[in-house]
Amino acid sequence: MPPIPTITKNLMLACTAVFFLQLIAPLSAWFALFPLNSGFFMPWQVVTYAFLHGGFGHLFFNMLGLWMFGSELERLWGGKRYWQFLLAGVLAAALAQIIVTSLTGSRVPTVGASGGLFALLLAFGMLFPNRVIMPLFPPIPMKARTFVMLFGGLELLLGSGLLDSLFGLGGGNIAHFAHLGGMVGGWLMIRYWRKQPPFGSSRRR
Repeated sequence: MPPIPTITKNLMLACTAVFFLQLIAPLSAWFALFPLNSGFFMPWQVVTYAFLHGGFGHLFFNMLGLWMFGSELERLWGGKRYWQFLLAGVLAAALAQIIVTSLTGSRVPTVGASGGLFALLLAFGMLFPNRVIMPLFPPIPMKARTFVMLFGGLELLLGSGLLDSLFGLGGGNIAHFAHLGGMVGGWLMIRYWRKQPPFGSSRRR
């Protein structure tokens, strides 16, 4: 197994360290992403929420995804472009969650690196569409492109409540639209780098 690249490794260590700090200090009160109408929102929360996690399972699966998809993308892009991409995913996820909580009137704060992770997932599917991967759920080999479309569609259905109304499969306390926001942020970042619409024209003169 190749060594974990620097930024990915440092992010995994930072998130793990912060998780254990959460066990002894009320970090969420200051650094979770609170809705605008909660009275507890602070500007720095649009970044700091990504370092907090709601439980060991939440942390484990996010770090597993960061290692699986982030390591290869960091090796491909280099450190600077990689952290810019991750930041775009985290900020876009935060924006999506702020919009959703404002529309629904929710006052529940959001934590987790999943927005950045879903941005990485989208990039992996775009750059390595035919790469066969074996997800933990479902444990079925599939192409990366199929995996991205499957999980993107599932997040949309869960976030909209359609699966809940049809099958009783609610989204629980998972910020599904934040995940979708992270994917959109990642997609826009790649379009920006490629100078494609809406950031430029793909026509040749």
